[in-house]
Amino acid sequence: MSSRRAFDTACGRRRARVRCTGCARWGRLSYPATKRAAMTTMKVPGSGTRARNESVILEAAERIFARHGYRGASVQAIAEAAGLPKSNVLYYVGSKRELYVSLLERMMARWNAMLDDIDEDDDPGEVLESFIRSKMRLTQQHPQGSRLFAAEVLQGAPFLQSYLHGELREWVRSRARIFERWAEKGLMDPVDPVWLIFLIWSATQHYADFEAQILGITDQAQLDDGYYRAITDFLCQVILKGCGVRAPSAT
Repeated sequence: MSSRRAFDTACGRRRARVRCTGCARWGRLSYPATKRAAMTTMKVPGSGTRARNESVILEAAERIFARHGYRGASVQAIAEAAGLPKSNVLYYVGSKRELYVSLLERMMARWNAMLDDIDEDDDPGEVLESFIRSKMRLTQQHPQGSRLFAAEVLQGAPFLQSYLHGELREWVRSRARIFERWAEKGLMDPVDPVWLIFLIWSATQHYADFEAQILGITDQAQLDDGYYRAITDFLCQVILKGCGVRAPSAT
């Protein structure tokens, strides 16, 4: 995805100036150049103490926003969850709006990094399996980020309209064109590539967003590593078979 993008905030009233992950500029999101680089923290120009405080603030804010949404969350609640004075939170992140947008950016950068640098010469089985496994790892490791994004979308995505209608739309179209080329080459069945991306997004994020439902139905206290490994293998098997491609281990 392009690094020349800043999220609109407050329904497009202004652009947020946020210190985004892996980016040396304010208000820009810089995506990794390689598949292995998933962004996890804000750009930290200062000391170790600053890095620790920013990390604590981000994690606390993710929990508070995911639980209460943007309107229901407050900087004071985030400060209390982080164990820091409110003034420190504002010093590091600027405002509630800037913090909220930076968290949305961080989550989407993590999710889509795996497909950023694919091309039609790649093996579709390897790409799809890697994407599914990457998304499931993120679901297990960062469930609050997934719930935060879901809550934003359920509210009509007021902070994401320009991004959804602009850059993300173009990103999906560009990935879809690669899937179509694979189908033309006979490397996969001619499935609708946009629906396929939607399917992978929804199937993988389900285990964070609807965890309470899953725990209730399966009568488990938590979704442990073994459960995630099993469901990841299941999703890879079903989705790859449905697309007419073979898993890398089967080739």
